[in-house]
Amino acid sequence: QVQLVESGGGLVQAGGSLRLSCAASGRTPSTYTMGWFRQAPGKERDFVAAISRGGSSTHYADTVKGRFTISRVNTKNAMYLQMNSLKPEDTAVYYCAADSSGHFYYTNPDEYNYWGQGTQVTVSS
Repeated sequence: QVQLVESGGGLVQAGGSLRLSCAASGRTPSTYTMGWFRQAPGKERDFVAAISRGGSSTHYADTVKGRFTISRVNTKNAMYLQMNSLKPEDTAVYYCAADSSGHFYYTNPDEYNYWGQGTQVTVSS
């Protein structure tokens, strides 16, 4: 079992920045591919970014490419999402997720078997 806890969400003006954190605990989270997803009210959960087990490979959704950066520090069992140049359409609940298969990467949330509780990000115009 792996437990994931997100933090760092909040309210920010358009053009601002936020840094989300995901703290992992439990069974060898450093061997899992990890990712960030987001879900706006009334919409499906969408892929945002993924990072490989060692952190050397990353992948981003086109909607956030060039603005968001995913990273991880395995010695701290932590993953981060640096979000810059935020837009109102980035408003959503952001979730961190882990895929125990270690495959890099899936964009389908059904492929991830561990999830955090989510953190709200609200971007005002």
